[in-house]
Amino acid sequence: MKAKVHQIKIDFHVTKEIARFVYVYIIEAEHLYLIDSGVFGCETQIVDYLARIGRKASEIKGIFLTHAHPDHIGSAAWFQKNTCCKVYASEGEKRWIEDIDLQYRERPIPNFYRLAGKSTRVDVTVKDGDVIPLEEGLSITVFRTAGHSKDGVSYLAGIHLFIGDAVPVKGDIPIFLDEQEQRTTLEILGKIPNVDEYCPAWDRIYSKEMMKEKLQDAAALLDTLKNAVVKTDDGMELSRLMEKVCDLLQMPMLKQNPLFQRTVACLREEA
Repeated sequence: MKAKVHQIKIDFHVTKEIARFVYVYIIEAEHLYLIDSGVFGCETQIVDYLARIGRKASEIKGIFLTHAHPDHIGSAAWFQKNTCCKVYASEGEKRWIEDIDLQYRERPIPNFYRLAGKSTRVDVTVKDGDVIPLEEGLSITVFRTAGHSKDGVSYLAGIHLFIGDAVPVKGDIPIFLDEQEQRTTLEILGKIPNVDEYCPAWDRIYSKEMMKEKLQDAAALLDTLKNAVVKTDDGMELSRLMEKVCDLLQMPMLKQNPLFQRTVACLREEA
C-alpha cells in the first residue's frame, strides 16, 4: 500500500486569552504512524479522524516525536497505553518526555500540565542518520534539526519531511535556544535531497519552492533579531533588554512571553 500523509489541526489555549494550534501528522500505510501527538486530550480528535478514514487507533505502530514541548507530546502517553505503538525520540529530548515534572521546572509555561499531560516512556532513542524500517517499502530517516529545542529532529518518510517547529516563522513567536544550532538547522533543511513536501507543525504542507522561501525568511528573521539585540544591548538586565528589543522591532506582544526572553538571552550570549 502506498503511504498517504494526513494533517490534523489541533487547536488549544495556552491561556484563556492566547489561542494556539499545532499540526499532527498521520502516515497511513499498511499500519499507521504518528508524527508528534498534539496536546493532552487531543487523542479523541485523532481517533475520530482515524474513524472517518476507516482506520483504528489500534493500527498505530509508532509515534515519532520531533521534540519534547507540551504541544507535541501531550497525547503520546494515551496512545502508548491504549495501543501497541512504540514512542521514538532523540536522546536530548528524552528526559523531558519521560519526566514532565523536570521539563516544567526547567521550562515553566502557563497551563503546562494541561497541555503536556503525562510523562511518556521513550521506547526507541533515535539520532541523526538513523534509518528506521517501518514496513515493506516504507522507512524513516532521522535528521538532527536542533535550535528550537535542545535536540530536535526531523523525519523523512518517502518524499515527506516532517520538521516540527524547526524553522522560525516571520510573524510568530521566534523561540530558539541556540542561534548557531538554529542557523545550522536552516542549512540542513535546505540540503536534504529527494524531498517534495515539507510538513511543519505550524502551517500547511510546503512545496520545495515554498520551503525555500520560508528558509530565507527564517534566516532574515534571525539576522533582524540579532541586529536588534546587538544594537540595544548595553549590559542592561535581561528583562529590560527584551523590552527594548520588542520596542525596536515593534513587537510589543512578545514582552510578556518568557520563551522569547530565552531567545534574546541566547542571541546576547552569541553576540
